[in-house]
Amino acid sequence: MQIAFAFEPDLSAEEFQSVLVASTLAERRPTNDLARLEKMLRNADVIATARDGTRLVGVSRAITDFAYSCYLSDLAVDMAYQRRGIGKRLIEETHRAAGDGTTLVLLAAPAAEGYYGKIGMKHQPNCWSFPRNS
Repeated sequence: MQIAFAFEPDLSAEEFQSVLVASTLAERRPTNDLARLEKMLRNADVIATARDGTRLVGVSRAITDFAYSCYLSDLAVDMAYQRRGIGKRLIEETHRAAGDGTTLVLLAAPAAEGYYGKIGMKHQPNCWSFPRNS
């Protein structure tokens, strides 16, 4: 398996949708709304991808100021490609693109909560949020 990692700021909503569906993240993302997925992509600062040939098998989408903080809003890896280090590498590439001076934060999907500690991320219990209205 030769996985190619890259930054793809022009990733299509259709490809993004396909990897969300192939991962467990589709349960918590608006995969039936391509216009919203398109808006999510166009307003992201960093979009890192993993491809097996031309097949998109992983994506990381983040918002950052490139100086202090980076919010990794989506990390999706095709279930057939999980447990191969692809997610960890996407996180590393995203953090590198955001800059060494940034703190990378994310909200874990319930099914992935145990994963992040295993790759060296520190759990932060002090998070609050307002829910989406739609």
